[in-house]
Amino acid sequence: MDIQTEMNQMYGQLGISAQVLEYGRRVEETLKERFEAIDRTAEYNQMKVIKGMQDNRVSDIHFAATTGYGYNDLGRDTLEDVYASVFHGESALVRPQLISGTHALHVALSGNLRPGDELLSPVGKPYDTLEEVIGIRDSVGSLKEYGVVYRQVDLKPDGTFDYDNIARAINERTKLVTIQRSKGYDPRPTFSVKQIGELIAFVKQIKPEVICMVDNCYGEFVETMEPTDVGADMIVGSLIKNPGGGLAPIGGYIVGRKDCVDRASYRLSAPGLGKEVGASLGINQQLYQGLFLSPTVVAGALKGAIFAANVYERLGFSVVPNSTESRHDIIQAITFGTPEGVIGFCKGIQAAAPVDSYVTPEPWDMPGYDSQVIMAAGAFVQGSSIELSADGPIKPPYVVYFQGGLTWYHAKLGILKSLQELVNDGVVKNLQEILHFCIHS
Repeated sequence: MDIQTEMNQMYGQLGISAQVLEYGRRVEETLKERFEAIDRTAEYNQMKVIKGMQDNRVSDIHFAATTGYGYNDLGRDTLEDVYASVFHGESALVRPQLISGTHALHVALSGNLRPGDELLSPVGKPYDTLEEVIGIRDSVGSLKEYGVVYRQVDLKPDGTFDYDNIARAINERTKLVTIQRSKGYDPRPTFSVKQIGELIAFVKQIKPEVICMVDNCYGEFVETMEPTDVGADMIVGSLIKNPGGGLAPIGGYIVGRKDCVDRASYRLSAPGLGKEVGASLGINQQLYQGLFLSPTVVAGALKGAIFAANVYERLGFSVVPNSTESRHDIIQAITFGTPEGVIGFCKGIQAAAPVDSYVTPEPWDMPGYDSQVIMAAGAFVQGSSIELSADGPIKPPYVVYFQGGLTWYHAKLGILKSLQELVNDGVVKNLQEILHFCIHS
C-alpha cells in the first residue's frame, strides 16, 4: 500500500469523506507560492529570535525557578531583555502574572493614564472584553470609574482610517492612543505594520508627546516587522497567542519605551516595586522555548488561515481576509449568515482537536461579552488561541473567527473537519459543486 493510500485511509478514520479530502487537496495545490512566502518570513523571524537570545547570552541557568517575591530572578530579567531585543523596544515586561491579553492591555492602559486623561481609539470600537476595561460598558474598576475619558473615531466604510476626524479628535487631554491591530469580533481588515506606522506618524505630527499603544495580539511574527519598528511606544500581547509558541502555559507581555513599561510594572505589582518582584515559578524554560518556536508555529497557523479562506470562499461564503489578500494576523473570519453555520464550524474544529475531541461546544454566556459566544478549542493550554481554535458571538451576521494550529497539518485537518461537519449538517448543500470543482479545476 502506498503512502497516499494510507493517508487517505487515515483521513477517513478521522471522519473526512473522500470528496471533502479531494476538494481540500485541490485547494492546497493552488497555494504553493503563498506557503513558500510564509516560510521565508518565518525563516527571517527565526533568525531574529535566535539573535535576540544569543545577544543576551541565554543559558540553562535562566531556566531555574524562583518563588515568593522573585527577587533577582535572572531568568525572568533576561527573558525580558530578549523580548526587548526581538521586538526592538527599550524595555519589556514579560510575566506569568499577566494572565491574558486583556489583562496586559488593562495594566498598560491603567499604568499610563491618570484621572482627567483621554484615551482615543482611532480604529473604532475595541475588542469586546476591553469595553468593560475602558468603561464603554459600565463595570466595577473600569478606567471610566477612575476619571479617564474615552473617545473613538470609527473607520471609514472601506476599513481605512478617517484621518480628518482623527485630527479633530486629538486635543489637549488626549494622553494615549490605542490601536488594535487585529479585527477582534469585527470582520474588518487587519492593519499591516506599514499602515500602523502611517497612523502613528500622523498622530505624532499633531501631538508628539501622545503615547501610541498597539494591541499586537495575533500579529506577532506574521510580518518581518513589528509596530515598535514603526514608532509604537508600547506593544502588548498574550503569551498563549503567537509569541508563546504553544508552550507558554500563561502570561502576557508589554514591550516599548522604558518609562511606559515601568509605569505598567508599577500597576502590575505595586508602586515602588515594579519589575523587581514577580517569581517565574519554574516556567521560564517554556517561555524561552515557546518564543524560539513561535515563528514556525505562526507560519503553520497562517497557512491554515489562508487554506480556510480559499476553501470557504470557493463555496460562496464571505471571508476576511479574502483568498488572495496579504495577511497581517493569524485570524480568518468567515461569515455564515446563520447560527447553524457558526455552531457547525466550531463543532468540526473541536472534533479535530487532540484534547477533548469528543466534546460538543455550545454557545454560552461568557464573562466580558454582550451576547452568547461559542468557543472550540481542544487545547493543551486552556484558552490558547495559537492552538487550533474557533469562536464567535451568536449574533448577526453570524461570523466565526478561526485561528491557530501548532502545525500546518493540524490546521488543515481542522478546516477539513469543519467542512465535513457543515456538509453532514446540511449547512453546505452544494456538495455537487465541490465534486465539480475537484473534477474540472
